[in-house]
Amino acid sequence: MEDKELELMNKAETGNGMVAAGSTVKLKRELGLFSAINLILGVMIGSGIFVSPSSALEHSGSVALCLIIWTVSGVISLLGALAFAELGTVVGKSGAEYAYFMEAFGSTHKFWGPLPAFICAWIYVVILRPAEVAIIVMTFAEYAIQPFTEDLNPEYKDTAIKLTSLAALFIMTYINITSVKLFVKVQNIFGVCKVFACLIVIGGGIYEISRGNTANLNKGFEGSHWSPGGIALALYSGLWAYDGWNSVTVVTEEIINPGTNVPLSISIAVPLITALYVFMNVAYMTVLSYAEMTSVPAVAVAFGTRVLGPASFLIPLGVAIATFGCAMSVQFGVTRVCYTAARGGHMLEVMSYVNVKRMTPAPAVAFQALLTTIFIVVGNIKTLIEFASWFLWFFYGLAMVALLVLRKTQATKPRPYRVPTIVPCFVLLVGIFLSVLPIVHDPSIKYLMAVGFILIGFCVYTVFVYYKKTPTTMLRQFTFLTQVLFESVPPSDRQD
Repeated sequence: MEDKELELMNKAETGNGMVAAGSTVKLKRELGLFSAINLILGVMIGSGIFVSPSSALEHSGSVALCLIIWTVSGVISLLGALAFAELGTVVGKSGAEYAYFMEAFGSTHKFWGPLPAFICAWIYVVILRPAEVAIIVMTFAEYAIQPFTEDLNPEYKDTAIKLTSLAALFIMTYINITSVKLFVKVQNIFGVCKVFACLIVIGGGIYEISRGNTANLNKGFEGSHWSPGGIALALYSGLWAYDGWNSVTVVTEEIINPGTNVPLSISIAVPLITALYVFMNVAYMTVLSYAEMTSVPAVAVAFGTRVLGPASFLIPLGVAIATFGCAMSVQFGVTRVCYTAARGGHMLEVMSYVNVKRMTPAPAVAFQALLTTIFIVVGNIKTLIEFASWFLWFFYGLAMVALLVLRKTQATKPRPYRVPTIVPCFVLLVGIFLSVLPIVHDPSIKYLMAVGFILIGFCVYTVFVYYKKTPTTMLRQFTFLTQVLFESVPPSDRQD
């Protein structure tokens, strides 16, 4: 029986006859410049700027300081993204932070060297990104079914939101498993629609300003909160809305001509989004007072009701489009982190396998869909992402250390793109500031939860990765079944 099973495993590993000898099975370079720009737009423009952009205003205390926070957040995001562009082009692997940590620290010590990369993959793949996708897709469902559930019992409405969320998750998972080209086509359409929705809000703001409605804007710095902790929390809020600026470096291996298109897509997309976000906030503040912006459940909807009249339905539609596209792009990105981590031996090996017909990491996509499904069913998971910005900026800061280390250890390696040294140093200081000051300013149990997740990851790494204590027979059977189910084989460029 065991010999027969091994024979089937060997057949599966050669594609079961579906892949010719000598053929290449790996992820293909199918994302051009426009698609790379739309990927960044897809991840960065989510529900935040439409539903809850008021957190930065609440922490900053004034209109003028809030707009400065949004502008500074955009500049920081651009500098961080450009530093990641250098890392992405010099390392040349998908997975962003995971790949950079392995390249910079992996060979320094047998146990401690690969640990930062594993903890990063553990947090992103198992907890943070699936929970984020679940919340985004539930936001999509809430706005998508809003016209049909206004008079529905709250309990039934909650069930309807979860069912719609699962349906949307199934669709985006199907797209990401089926074809990268299909994902690109859908994402390009959604990206254009998102920008159009943002321009509708900005156009409404320009119209109100032209009518002389500037009373709220004229308050300037009135009520500003200048404490370092308050500034840090305001930056957290702004930078959370900008998160996703590193998304193109997560899929470096699928970018056509990455040495040019990675930095160029970042240089176009991030400033564009910064301009959209700043002018959208100006539009909101033109129409809504400080009290209204910090109290309404959805700022853009309140704005649309007051300014757009019969066309106000465009705002919930824009939120639905933005959230679906964002969730699909986040799922696309995190599956590449899972794929790269599995290829490096830090996840189940089968998660690095590629569908022989579609050239997609089908097992990794399905795994992420399963985790997201669990988070959707659980429902009340917002606490899990309350400390997301803390994790993100901790890893972003560590990535800047990796960049500086690689400049020393791989000084002769060709660098298609290089940022001035002051840029990673500045982003590192921002990462330290945003990792330390909020804990001092507002100590909370959520930071203990963050440490708890890291400790669990440390235990998993020690037992299953370093000492390789895995149930071999069960794992082999699981690998075989997964290969057959998803028609997947090891990539030709796997790291043995």
